[in-house]
Amino acid sequence: MQKSLIIFSLILSFIMTEAQQTQKPELHGKKWMAITGKTLAATAGSMIFQKGGNAVDAACAMLAATCTLWDVLSWGGETQALIYNPKTKKVIAINALGVAPTGATVDFFKSKGMDFPPEHGPLAAVTPGTPGGLCYMLAKYGTMSLREVLAPAMDLASGFPADIPFARSVARNKKLIEQWPYSKAVFITHSGEEKSTPQPGEIFVQKDLLKTLEKMVEAEKLALKAGKNRYQAIMAAYDRFYKGDIAQEFVRGSMEQGGLITMDDLANWKPIEEEPLHTNYKGIEVYKLQQWTQGPVMLQCLNILEHFDLKKMGYNSASYIHTLYQTMNLAFADRDFYYGDPYFPPEEPIKGLVSKEYARERTKLITEGRNNDYAMPGDPYPYEGKENPYLDILKQDLWQQDTLKGKNPDFVPAHDTRTGTADEEAYKDRLWRGTTSVEAADAEGWVVSITPSGGWIPACIAGNTGIGMSQRMQSFVLDENLNPFNVVAPGKRPRVTLTPGMALKDGIPFLSFAVQGGDTQDQNLLQFFLNVVEFGMNVQQAAEAANFNTNQLWLSLGGNKIDDRKPKPGHILLNKSTPESVRKELEKMGYILQFDERTSGPINAIYFDRKHSSLWGGSSNYGEDYGIGW
Repeated sequence: MQKSLIIFSLILSFIMTEAQQTQKPELHGKKWMAITGKTLAATAGSMIFQKGGNAVDAACAMLAATCTLWDVLSWGGETQALIYNPKTKKVIAINALGVAPTGATVDFFKSKGMDFPPEHGPLAAVTPGTPGGLCYMLAKYGTMSLREVLAPAMDLASGFPADIPFARSVARNKKLIEQWPYSKAVFITHSGEEKSTPQPGEIFVQKDLLKTLEKMVEAEKLALKAGKNRYQAIMAAYDRFYKGDIAQEFVRGSMEQGGLITMDDLANWKPIEEEPLHTNYKGIEVYKLQQWTQGPVMLQCLNILEHFDLKKMGYNSASYIHTLYQTMNLAFADRDFYYGDPYFPPEEPIKGLVSKEYARERTKLITEGRNNDYAMPGDPYPYEGKENPYLDILKQDLWQQDTLKGKNPDFVPAHDTRTGTADEEAYKDRLWRGTTSVEAADAEGWVVSITPSGGWIPACIAGNTGIGMSQRMQSFVLDENLNPFNVVAPGKRPRVTLTPGMALKDGIPFLSFAVQGGDTQDQNLLQFFLNVVEFGMNVQQAAEAANFNTNQLWLSLGGNKIDDRKPKPGHILLNKSTPESVRKELEKMGYILQFDERTSGPINAIYFDRKHSSLWGGSSNYGEDYGIGW
């Protein structure tokens, strides 16, 4: 039996790497590549490239366009980016995540009977990060003016044809939208009619947002007229958003609806340029953002997986799925307990977490033949020469995951695809439409990977700005026993799921990749990366290939109670294409299997073909994500 499974795995691997037909064609380009979550937004990137802009200019234009198109985010959300600078030959990280506002304390939210900050509304909002992140990236690393880069977004704000996903999203969230007066004024376009929300093909106009963008461009124009240089002029637009009349209206509109954000909160916030974290996997340097994201999870996984012969196991064989599943559980357990804002105490033990020595020790916990339901956070402190001050917390019932199993026999897993399950639609929406991604590259060598998010529908719009506020507060915890590094506090950033990726080989770009999908992002990016590196898939094959997901982790989004977010040990979401022999083998190992047609958010990626000096683009075979190359 074992011999036949090995032969099947080898045959399947051959099929995947040599003969896989993709549903979407791969993209090719010689000079540039622009990929993102909406075709109109990818077109915005191509327009900037055609005018002579570099990859940073194009990425900023796509970011602005996706926000304007409400591609599961808006202008009040957050931006996380990796940029390869060909002049310095280094990868830099941009932290444009907003912070908790004044008054956002543990006691405040607990007084409202919550275990986590809310999912929706003005109290879910951190300060806007995307406008500041865009201005900073453009001013420092772009070449064009803000006026040029925002031109496509401003055109879209004056009216764009509503697509089906946008129309469905607004209609589905109509009741929530109607609670907030400024959101109602924007999204309820046919008040009193049976179909009161935008219909597919209808021209959707955002007059207030257009005025806000015009004010930013006006600030740039006035600064240039006053003799300021390009950088100073763009940052004048930044100041108008965070300190001027835009900020005043944003704060007024937020507070009118019960929000906490103050003028000082906006004025004191700023984007941060950082050193990314990285690890080496078989000669490839993989870069991720710091521990205020879940990005280091992928680095931890790669450090563990280098101790296994994944290629011999075979693509998506039972042994491969079993090994990756357990590896991800160990890394996510560490994420759930140790990751947080590095600019607030206590200091996260990130050096220990991403060390090769710690990974070697964690590898010993991967069991053969059965899942390890007790995948707990480890102790990375000795790998930094320190003692762990939190061991007593990890001994409490909250972290004994086996006690969660079987307590609620009527619970229907969020992954379960049986018709009529309460969580099915909510989970799918969070998994596949949770954010967007932006990928751009040019002939000069600039590469940009962004995973922006926040302010998605149903968004609470702040006054007459047209800006939908972020919902990222829900990723904080209120109980330090859940994560002592991620407890809400004014001025602090929540630990987010948003995680662009980039990889270099021989010191030059090899892959740039990102995906949407909440807690599944680094699960899917890990598998995408291994599809390319271990199984020889091209970038489009790897983006379309069937993934699997674990829910043996604490959820970062959704639900205001502890029970809403607890891990589900052994629960695994498999693609419906998974062969029966693999299913049976996993069932023998004790896994609880669920299935779906789609088991990943849309992956967008660029592969750098150094042999032929060309670019390959890939975008998953569902959703609206796509790109343009030249």
